[in-house]
Amino acid sequence: MALKDYIITKPHIETPRLILRPMTKEDVPSLKEWMPDSNLYKYWGKGPSKSEKNPELMFEKEEKPTKSFHLGISLKSNNKVIGDIYAYLIEKDRMASIAIRLSTAHQNNGYGKESLRAMTQFCFEKTELQRLWTEVDIRNEASIHLLEKCGYLREGHIRQGKMVNTWCDYYIYGILKSDYENSLKKIDI
Repeated sequence: MALKDYIITKPHIETPRLILRPMTKEDVPSLKEWMPDSNLYKYWGKGPSKSEKNPELMFEKEEKPTKSFHLGISLKSNNKVIGDIYAYLIEKDRMASIAIRLSTAHQNNGYGKESLRAMTQFCFEKTELQRLWTEVDIRNEASIHLLEKCGYLREGHIRQGKMVNTWCDYYIYGILKSDYENSLKKIDI
């Protein structure tokens, strides 16, 4: 399959404990529990948007066809969305940016690692993407640790750069498809 195969129908990615899937109006109660939490935006580069403060607004407009993915991270046990993960800023079907966030109540349970590894695996095994990358505020130790545990390499340090709407020092992390393939034996996916 290729990115073009997911323009309309987005993937459902299953892990032992989670399903990464498109979010629906039925997810609004779960989203309201964590999405407006200002703590989630400390290193996000911006504060919560109007639709993040009021998640029901996310479903008022018809979604436009795109190769990008914005998937909810839902627990298999109860289908509750506890976070979200993105593959976006896709360039020439070759590289994409990755972002992930989890509700504060569900952090430190391995869900972030499980989600990021699953999305990385999906991108490299089910699409033609060759590179995934992200920016992370240098103060965000939890995200740095997560990226490194998932095989992403620190590729650069931007000093006093603009990350979304915030001026800060940030790192650039990336992983190539060849890195992923070479480390399959080392990374427990």
